[in-house]
Amino acid sequence: MTLAKDAKIYIAGHHGLVGSAIWKNLEARGYHNLIGRSHKELDLTNQVEVKRFFDEEQPDAVVLAAAFVGGIMANSLYRADFIMQNLKIQCNVIEQAYLHGVKKLLFLGSTCIYPKNAPQPMCEDSLLTSPLEYTNEEYAIAKIAGLKMCESYNLQYGTNYIAVMPTNLYGPNDNFHLENSHVMPAMMRKVYLAKLIHDNDWNAIRLDMNKRPINPPSALALEIGKQNVDGHNEDERILKALAFYGIEDNKVTLWGDGSPLREFLWSEDMADASVYILLHVDFGEIIGIDKYSSVFYGTRTDGVVDRNNSEGRGGAMPELGEIRNCHINIGTGKELTIKALSKLVKETVDFKGEVIWDETKPNGTPRKLIDVAKLHRLGWTHKVELEEGVKQLYDWYKQSLEG
Repeated sequence: MTLAKDAKIYIAGHHGLVGSAIWKNLEARGYHNLIGRSHKELDLTNQVEVKRFFDEEQPDAVVLAAAFVGGIMANSLYRADFIMQNLKIQCNVIEQAYLHGVKKLLFLGSTCIYPKNAPQPMCEDSLLTSPLEYTNEEYAIAKIAGLKMCESYNLQYGTNYIAVMPTNLYGPNDNFHLENSHVMPAMMRKVYLAKLIHDNDWNAIRLDMNKRPINPPSALALEIGKQNVDGHNEDERILKALAFYGIEDNKVTLWGDGSPLREFLWSEDMADASVYILLHVDFGEIIGIDKYSSVFYGTRTDGVVDRNNSEGRGGAMPELGEIRNCHINIGTGKELTIKALSKLVKETVDFKGEVIWDETKPNGTPRKLIDVAKLHRLGWTHKVELEEGVKQLYDWYKQSLEG
Protein backbone atom coordinates (compact mmCIF):
# COMPACT_ATOMS: atom_id res chain seq x y z
CA MET A 1 0.00 0.00 0.00
CA THR A 2 1.39 3.38 -1.02
CA LEU A 3 0.82 6.48 1.11
CA ALA A 4 0.08 9.60 -0.94
CA LYS A 5 2.30 12.62 -0.34
CA ASP A 6 -0.63 14.46 1.24
CA ALA A 7 -1.46 11.59 3.61
CA LYS A 8 -1.94 12.72 7.21
CA ILE A 9 0.65 10.89 9.33
CA TYR A 10 0.56 11.00 13.13
CA ILE A 11 3.94 10.45 14.79
CA ALA A 12 3.47 9.60 18.46
CA GLY A 13 6.65 10.58 20.28
CA HIS A 14 7.80 13.09 17.66
CA HIS A 15 10.11 14.90 20.09
CA GLY A 16 11.99 11.71 20.99
CA LEU A 17 15.14 10.17 19.62
CA VAL A 18 13.48 8.12 16.89
CA GLY A 19 10.25 10.08 16.44
CA SER A 20 12.06 13.32 15.64
CA ALA A 21 14.31 11.54 13.15
CA ILE A 22 11.31 9.89 11.46
CA TRP A 23 9.59 13.28 11.17
CA LYS A 24 12.71 14.74 9.55
CA ASN A 25 13.04 11.77 7.18
CA LEU A 26 9.41 11.97 6.05
CA GLU A 27 9.73 15.69 5.37
CA ALA A 28 12.84 15.04 3.28
CA ARG A 29 10.77 12.61 1.20
CA GLY A 30 8.07 15.21 0.57
CA TYR A 31 5.57 14.23 3.29
CA HIS A 32 4.52 17.45 5.03
CA ASN A 33 1.05 16.65 6.42
CA LEU A 34 2.56 15.44 9.70
CA ILE A 35 0.94 15.62 13.13
CA GLY A 36 2.66 15.56 16.51
CA ARG A 37 1.63 16.27 20.08
CA SER A 38 3.81 16.81 23.13
CA HIS A 39 3.05 14.91 26.32
CA LYS A 40 1.55 18.10 27.79
CA GLU A 41 -0.78 18.39 24.79
CA LEU A 42 -1.77 14.71 24.68
CA ASP A 43 -1.32 12.12 27.42
CA LEU A 44 -1.21 8.83 25.52
CA THR A 45 -1.91 6.87 28.71
CA ASN A 46 -5.31 8.60 28.91
CA GLN A 47 -7.86 6.67 26.87
CA VAL A 48 -10.34 9.56 26.67
CA GLU A 49 -7.71 12.02 25.43
CA VAL A 50 -6.44 9.60 22.79
CA LYS A 51 -9.95 8.94 21.48
CA ARG A 52 -10.64 12.67 21.29
CA PHE A 53 -7.41 13.22 19.37
CA PHE A 54 -8.25 10.54 16.77
CA ASP A 55 -11.82 11.85 16.48
CA GLU A 56 -10.49 15.31 15.66
CA GLU A 57 -7.48 14.47 13.47
CA GLN A 58 -8.49 11.26 11.62
CA PRO A 59 -4.93 10.34 10.56
CA ASP A 60 -4.30 8.10 7.55
CA ALA A 61 -1.20 6.51 9.08
CA VAL A 62 0.35 6.25 12.55
CA VAL A 63 3.93 5.81 13.73
CA LEU A 64 3.92 4.69 17.37
CA ALA A 65 7.36 5.79 18.57
CA ALA A 66 6.23 6.99 22.02
CA ALA A 67 7.28 4.90 25.01
CA PHE A 68 8.30 5.05 28.67
CA VAL A 69 12.01 4.17 28.42
CA GLY A 70 15.25 4.05 30.41
CA GLY A 71 18.39 2.08 31.20
CA ILE A 72 19.14 -0.62 33.78
CA MET A 73 18.83 1.75 36.75
CA ALA A 74 15.46 3.12 35.66
CA ASN A 75 14.14 -0.34 34.79
CA SER A 76 15.11 -1.56 38.27
CA LEU A 77 13.59 1.41 40.13
CA TYR A 78 10.33 1.79 38.19
CA ARG A 79 9.25 -1.73 37.25
CA ALA A 80 5.52 -1.09 37.60
CA ASP A 81 5.74 2.11 35.57
CA PHE A 82 7.59 0.41 32.74
CA ILE A 83 4.93 -2.22 32.18
CA MET A 84 1.83 -0.15 32.95
CA GLN A 85 2.72 3.08 31.13
CA ASN A 86 3.80 1.27 27.97
CA LEU A 87 0.77 -1.03 27.91
CA LYS A 88 -1.54 1.97 28.28
CA ILE A 89 0.15 3.88 25.46
CA GLN A 90 0.08 0.92 23.10
CA CYS A 91 -3.47 -0.19 23.85
CA ASN A 92 -4.88 3.31 23.48
CA VAL A 93 -3.12 4.19 20.22
CA ILE A 94 -3.51 0.83 18.45
CA GLU A 95 -7.16 0.51 19.46
CA GLN A 96 -8.06 4.01 18.26
CA ALA A 97 -6.09 3.51 15.05
CA TYR A 98 -8.28 0.50 14.30
CA LEU A 99 -11.53 2.18 15.30
CA HIS A 100 -10.73 5.16 13.07
CA GLY A 101 -9.74 3.14 10.01
CA VAL A 102 -6.04 4.01 9.96
CA LYS A 103 -4.56 2.54 6.77
CA LYS A 104 -1.04 1.83 8.03
CA LEU A 105 0.52 1.66 11.48
CA LEU A 106 4.18 1.23 12.41
CA PHE A 107 4.89 0.10 15.98
CA LEU A 108 8.38 0.54 17.40
CA GLY A 109 9.52 -2.00 19.97
CA SER A 110 12.94 -3.12 21.18
CA THR A 111 15.24 -6.12 20.85
CA CYS A 112 14.94 -6.61 24.62
CA ILE A 113 11.87 -8.69 23.67
CA TYR A 114 14.18 -11.63 23.04
CA PRO A 115 15.15 -14.21 25.69
CA LYS A 116 18.24 -13.57 27.80
CA ASN A 117 19.99 -16.63 26.40
CA ALA A 118 18.59 -16.57 22.89
CA PRO A 119 20.88 -18.04 20.18
CA GLN A 120 23.00 -15.31 18.59
CA PRO A 121 22.40 -13.50 16.34
CA MET A 122 18.77 -13.32 17.45
CA CYS A 123 16.27 -13.92 14.68
CA GLU A 124 12.58 -13.04 14.86
CA ASP A 125 11.66 -16.66 15.60
CA SER A 126 13.57 -16.50 18.92
CA LEU A 127 10.62 -14.68 20.47
CA LEU A 128 9.08 -16.41 23.52
CA THR A 129 11.39 -19.43 23.36
CA SER A 130 12.90 -19.00 26.89
CA PRO A 131 12.98 -16.56 29.86
CA LEU A 132 13.66 -12.84 29.44
CA GLU A 133 16.44 -10.79 31.02
CA TYR A 134 15.16 -9.94 34.51
CA THR A 135 16.44 -6.35 34.63
CA ASN A 136 14.15 -5.21 31.78
CA GLU A 137 11.44 -7.86 31.91
CA GLU A 138 8.52 -5.46 32.38
CA TYR A 139 9.47 -3.27 29.43
CA ALA A 140 10.06 -6.34 27.27
CA ILE A 141 6.67 -7.84 28.15
CA ALA A 142 4.94 -4.58 27.24
CA LYS A 143 6.70 -4.48 23.87
CA ILE A 144 5.88 -8.12 23.19
CA ALA A 145 2.24 -7.30 23.90
CA GLY A 146 2.46 -4.42 21.42
CA LEU A 147 3.85 -6.48 18.57
CA LYS A 148 1.30 -9.23 19.27
CA MET A 149 -1.46 -6.64 19.15
CA CYS A 150 -0.32 -5.57 15.69
CA GLU A 151 -0.07 -9.18 14.54
CA SER A 152 -3.45 -10.10 16.00
CA TYR A 153 -5.31 -7.12 14.57
CA ASN A 154 -3.86 -7.99 11.16
CA LEU A 155 -4.95 -11.60 11.42
CA GLN A 156 -8.43 -10.85 12.74
CA TYR A 157 -9.29 -7.62 10.95
CA GLY A 158 -7.04 -7.56 7.89
CA THR A 159 -5.28 -4.38 9.02
CA ASN A 160 -1.79 -3.37 7.91
CA TYR A 161 0.09 -2.86 11.19
CA ILE A 162 3.80 -3.62 11.21
CA ALA A 163 6.06 -3.94 14.26
CA VAL A 164 9.77 -3.21 14.05
CA MET A 165 12.31 -4.10 16.73
CA PRO A 166 15.33 -1.76 16.68
CA THR A 167 18.60 -2.60 18.38
CA ASN A 168 20.21 -0.09 20.79
CA LEU A 169 19.77 3.38 19.30
CA TYR A 170 21.77 6.58 19.65
CA GLY A 171 21.78 9.93 17.88
CA PRO A 172 20.46 13.53 17.81
CA ASN A 173 17.89 14.32 20.54
CA ASP A 174 19.14 11.39 22.60
CA ASN A 175 18.37 11.29 26.32
CA PHE A 176 21.45 12.28 28.34
CA HIS A 177 19.76 12.57 31.73
CA LEU A 178 21.71 10.63 34.33
CA GLU A 179 18.64 9.04 35.92
CA ASN A 180 17.18 7.18 32.96
CA SER A 181 19.38 7.33 29.87
CA HIS A 182 20.68 4.36 27.91
CA VAL A 183 24.28 3.13 27.92
CA MET A 184 25.77 5.24 25.10
CA PRO A 185 24.56 8.74 26.09
CA ALA A 186 24.96 7.99 29.82
CA MET A 187 28.57 6.89 29.29
CA MET A 188 29.36 9.87 27.08
CA ARG A 189 28.00 12.44 29.51
CA LYS A 190 29.74 10.82 32.49
CA VAL A 191 33.09 10.83 30.70
CA TYR A 192 32.57 14.42 29.56
CA LEU A 193 31.72 15.67 33.07
CA ALA A 194 34.61 13.77 34.67
CA LYS A 195 36.94 15.50 32.21
CA LEU A 196 35.44 18.90 33.03
CA ILE A 197 35.90 18.30 36.77
CA HIS A 198 39.56 17.44 36.20
CA ASP A 199 39.99 20.55 34.02
CA ASN A 200 38.27 22.63 36.74
CA ASP A 201 35.99 24.03 34.04
CA TRP A 202 33.09 25.07 36.21
CA ASN A 203 31.51 27.27 33.56
CA ALA A 204 31.08 24.22 31.34
CA ILE A 205 29.92 22.04 34.26
CA ARG A 206 27.25 24.55 35.26
CA LEU A 207 26.14 24.95 31.66
CA ASP A 208 25.73 21.17 31.40
CA MET A 209 23.88 20.90 34.72
CA ASN A 210 21.52 23.75 33.86
CA LYS A 211 20.67 22.11 30.56
CA ARG A 212 20.01 18.71 32.14
CA PRO A 213 19.44 18.99 35.93
CA ILE A 214 19.48 15.95 38.19
CA ASN A 215 16.19 15.00 39.80
CA PRO A 216 17.45 12.97 42.76
CA PRO A 217 16.02 9.45 43.23
CA SER A 218 15.35 8.38 46.81
CA ALA A 219 18.84 7.10 47.59
CA LEU A 220 20.49 10.32 46.43
CA ALA A 221 17.83 12.51 48.03
CA LEU A 222 18.79 11.15 51.45
CA GLU A 223 22.30 12.50 50.92
CA ILE A 224 21.71 15.85 49.24
CA GLY A 225 18.02 16.66 49.63
CA LYS A 226 15.08 16.28 47.30
CA GLN A 227 15.52 19.45 45.27
CA ASN A 228 16.87 19.25 41.73
CA VAL A 229 20.60 19.73 41.34
CA ASP A 230 21.54 22.20 38.61
CA GLY A 231 24.28 24.65 37.76
CA HIS A 232 23.06 27.18 40.32
CA ASN A 233 24.02 24.94 43.25
CA GLU A 234 27.26 25.16 45.18
CA ASP A 235 30.27 23.20 43.93
CA GLU A 236 30.12 20.71 46.79
CA ARG A 237 26.50 19.75 46.17
CA ILE A 238 27.08 19.34 42.43
CA LEU A 239 30.13 17.16 43.02
CA LYS A 240 28.27 14.99 45.54
CA ALA A 241 25.38 14.50 43.10
CA LEU A 242 27.71 13.60 40.24
CA ALA A 243 29.67 11.21 42.46
CA PHE A 244 26.42 9.33 43.13
CA TYR A 245 26.43 8.48 39.43
CA GLY A 246 30.08 7.51 39.40
CA ILE A 247 31.39 10.81 38.03
CA GLU A 248 34.51 12.12 39.77
CA ASP A 249 37.74 13.98 39.04
CA ASN A 250 39.19 12.18 35.98
CA LYS A 251 37.39 8.98 36.99
CA VAL A 252 34.16 7.35 35.87
CA THR A 253 32.54 4.27 37.42
CA LEU A 254 30.33 2.19 35.14
CA TRP A 255 28.02 -0.69 36.00
CA GLY A 256 29.03 -4.33 35.46
CA ASP A 257 32.34 -5.65 34.14
CA GLY A 258 32.16 -4.31 30.59
CA SER A 259 31.88 -7.75 29.01
CA PRO A 260 28.34 -7.64 27.55
CA LEU A 261 28.21 -7.38 23.77
CA ARG A 262 25.95 -4.75 22.24
CA GLU A 263 24.89 -3.61 18.80
CA PHE A 264 24.24 0.09 18.11
CA LEU A 265 22.29 1.79 15.34
CA TRP A 266 22.38 5.50 14.48
CA SER A 267 18.89 6.92 15.07
CA GLU A 268 18.68 8.55 11.65
CA ASP A 269 19.42 5.16 10.08
CA MET A 270 16.60 3.73 12.21
CA ALA A 271 14.32 6.49 10.96
CA ASP A 272 15.23 5.75 7.36
CA ALA A 273 14.50 2.05 7.86
CA SER A 274 11.19 2.85 9.58
CA VAL A 275 10.02 5.19 6.83
CA TYR A 276 11.14 2.72 4.17
CA ILE A 277 9.00 0.02 5.79
CA LEU A 278 6.08 2.39 6.34
CA LEU A 279 6.04 3.37 2.67
CA HIS A 280 7.12 0.18 0.92
CA VAL A 281 6.43 -2.92 3.04
CA ASP A 282 3.02 -4.42 3.74
CA PHE A 283 2.03 -7.20 6.13
CA GLY A 284 1.32 -9.57 3.26
CA GLU A 285 4.90 -9.24 2.05
CA ILE A 286 6.23 -10.15 5.49
CA ILE A 287 4.17 -13.32 5.73
CA GLY A 288 4.79 -14.24 2.10
CA ILE A 289 1.28 -13.71 0.73
CA ASP A 290 1.15 -11.42 -2.30
CA LYS A 291 -2.57 -10.64 -2.14
CA TYR A 292 -2.88 -10.54 1.62
CA SER A 293 -6.35 -8.96 1.71
CA SER A 294 -7.79 -11.63 -0.59
CA VAL A 295 -7.26 -14.37 2.01
CA PHE A 296 -9.41 -12.55 4.54
CA TYR A 297 -13.14 -12.36 4.58
CA GLY A 298 -15.32 -9.54 5.82
CA THR A 299 -12.45 -7.05 5.98
CA ARG A 300 -13.52 -3.48 6.68
CA THR A 301 -13.44 -1.08 3.78
CA ASP A 302 -14.56 2.01 5.67
CA GLY A 303 -13.72 3.50 9.01
CA VAL A 304 -16.89 2.38 10.77
CA VAL A 305 -16.74 -0.45 13.28
CA ASP A 306 -19.70 -2.15 14.94
CA ARG A 307 -18.35 -4.46 17.64
CA ASN A 308 -21.76 -6.04 18.18
CA ASN A 309 -22.05 -7.13 14.57
CA SER A 310 -19.94 -10.03 13.27
CA GLU A 311 -20.33 -8.79 9.70
CA GLY A 312 -17.34 -6.68 8.76
CA ARG A 313 -14.98 -8.49 11.10
CA GLY A 314 -11.96 -10.10 9.55
CA GLY A 315 -10.46 -13.49 10.18
CA ALA A 316 -7.56 -15.45 8.70
CA MET A 317 -8.52 -18.46 6.63
CA PRO A 318 -7.72 -21.70 8.54
CA GLU A 319 -5.54 -23.02 5.72
CA LEU A 320 -3.00 -20.31 6.40
CA GLY A 321 -1.90 -22.26 9.47
CA GLU A 322 0.00 -20.59 12.32
CA ILE A 323 1.29 -17.08 11.59
CA ARG A 324 3.58 -15.54 14.17
CA ASN A 325 6.80 -13.55 14.60
CA CYS A 326 5.84 -11.11 11.85
CA HIS A 327 7.91 -8.29 13.34
CA ILE A 328 11.12 -7.03 11.72
CA ASN A 329 14.52 -6.63 13.40
CA ILE A 330 16.29 -3.37 12.58
CA GLY A 331 20.01 -3.11 13.22
CA THR A 332 23.49 -3.38 11.78
CA GLY A 333 24.33 -7.02 12.49
CA LYS A 334 27.59 -5.81 14.14
CA GLU A 335 28.55 -5.77 17.83
CA LEU A 336 31.22 -4.77 20.36
CA THR A 337 31.69 -5.06 24.13
CA ILE A 338 30.62 -2.28 26.50
CA LYS A 339 34.28 -2.01 27.51
CA ALA A 340 35.29 -1.46 23.87
CA LEU A 341 32.53 1.14 23.58
CA SER A 342 33.92 2.96 26.62
CA LYS A 343 37.34 3.16 24.94
CA LEU A 344 35.75 4.58 21.80
CA VAL A 345 33.85 7.19 23.85
CA LYS A 346 37.01 8.07 25.80
CA GLU A 347 38.92 8.66 22.57
CA THR A 348 36.10 10.75 21.12
CA VAL A 349 35.82 12.97 24.22
CA ASP A 350 39.63 13.05 24.63
CA PHE A 351 39.31 11.76 28.18
CA LYS A 352 42.65 10.71 29.70
CA GLY A 353 41.20 9.54 33.00
CA GLU A 354 40.21 6.15 34.42
CA VAL A 355 37.14 3.99 33.87
CA ILE A 356 36.28 1.76 36.84
CA TRP A 357 33.91 -1.21 36.48
CA ASP A 358 31.60 -1.88 39.42
CA GLU A 359 31.14 -5.64 39.18
CA THR A 360 28.64 -5.64 42.07
CA LYS A 361 26.15 -4.07 39.65
CA PRO A 362 24.28 -6.06 36.99
CA ASN A 363 25.62 -6.50 33.47
CA GLY A 364 22.24 -6.98 31.87
CA THR A 365 21.85 -9.38 28.96
CA PRO A 366 25.25 -10.93 28.05
CA ARG A 367 24.82 -10.45 24.32
CA LYS A 368 22.22 -8.76 22.10
CA LEU A 369 23.12 -9.14 18.44
CA ILE A 370 20.18 -9.38 16.07
CA ASP A 371 19.75 -11.20 12.80
CA VAL A 372 18.87 -8.62 10.14
CA ALA A 373 18.41 -11.05 7.25
CA LYS A 374 14.67 -10.32 6.98
CA LEU A 375 15.35 -6.57 6.87
CA HIS A 376 17.96 -7.04 4.15
CA ARG A 377 15.58 -9.21 2.13
CA LEU A 378 13.02 -6.41 2.30
CA GLY A 379 15.57 -4.06 0.75
CA TRP A 380 17.20 -1.93 3.48
CA THR A 381 20.71 -1.84 5.08
CA HIS A 382 22.35 0.63 7.49
CA LYS A 383 24.68 3.45 6.39
CA VAL A 384 26.35 5.01 9.47
CA GLU A 385 29.13 3.00 11.14
CA LEU A 386 29.67 3.23 14.90
CA GLU A 387 32.95 5.21 14.91
CA GLU A 388 31.41 7.93 12.76
CA GLY A 389 28.17 7.89 14.77
CA VAL A 390 29.87 8.35 18.16
CA LYS A 391 31.71 11.42 16.84
CA GLN A 392 28.46 12.84 15.47
CA LEU A 393 26.67 12.22 18.78
CA TYR A 394 29.39 14.01 20.76
CA ASP A 395 29.27 16.96 18.38
CA TRP A 396 25.48 17.11 18.73
CA TYR A 397 25.70 16.92 22.53
CA LYS A 398 28.11 19.85 22.77
CA GLN A 399 25.98 21.89 20.38
CA SER A 400 22.88 21.12 22.47
CA LEU A 401 24.51 22.80 25.48
CA GLU A 402 24.74 26.05 23.54
CA GLY A 403 21.05 26.13 22.57
